[in-house]
Amino acid sequence: MDKKELFENIKRKGSFLCVGLDTDIKKIPACLLNEEDPIFAFNKAIIDATADYCVAYKPNLAFYESMGVKGWISFEKTVAYLRDKYPDQFIIADAKRGDIGNTSAMYARTFFEEIDLDAVTVAPYMGEDSVTPFLNYKGKWVILLALTSNKGSHDFQLTADPSGERLFEKVLRTSQQWADSEQMMYVVGATQGAMFADIRKVAPDHFLLVPGVGAQGGSLEEVCKYGMNSQCGLLVNSSRGIIYADNTENFAVRAGQEAKALQEQMTEQLKAAGLI
Repeated sequence: MDKKELFENIKRKGSFLCVGLDTDIKKIPACLLNEEDPIFAFNKAIIDATADYCVAYKPNLAFYESMGVKGWISFEKTVAYLRDKYPDQFIIADAKRGDIGNTSAMYARTFFEEIDLDAVTVAPYMGEDSVTPFLNYKGKWVILLALTSNKGSHDFQLTADPSGERLFEKVLRTSQQWADSEQMMYVVGATQGAMFADIRKVAPDHFLLVPGVGAQGGSLEEVCKYGMNSQCGLLVNSSRGIIYADNTENFAVRAGQEAKALQEQMTEQLKAAGLI
């Protein structure tokens, strides 16, 4: 899916919502535990309930890899189900990969050849040769970690060099030499608030994947105020606030309600920006 197609989906649905599939076997409703594949059963129900209100899904690989082969099978089935039933959805592997070039090439082969995903999150710390193997696939995206929402982001990402350039700004500036806004996005945590204005000074045209709205306390209004651009430029992720809104047999209905509520807020933001 290219940038134009993604923006068209956003306008059509009045939404830039990404639903995070952080599916934990210890948190899903007990009524699913007797299913042959409880993780997939949960994901399928969540997807069916929320697909009308979002434009993307983001399975977090840690939750699947923690279950070994069974978890990986559930992940593959989830991606296949999305591709079959909801082909307009943008699918992100939240894997945070990034290693020396030949290793990154194998990660890229996994996510872009073996499993048909649109994007993968990548850590930039090892530099250009750890990122470029992911960029060798036409129509596929790298989502580079830039300024994250966790407390520890202050340990490195906000440190400045003698010229005053902060590390996250250097990541943004340098990585734009590797790919343009048609193939690279950035992760920016919703809790960073007004820092989005600084992000946009360096990367005005790129899409930003924004975790941290909802359970982590990020403000959708602030994210839009400082981060939205002329093509929306945002994929705002919500995971726990949607998928774990209810722990009973009613879980999918509640997930749909939460997704719809966020979608309605996003529609208002898009209208206010004159994008729909």
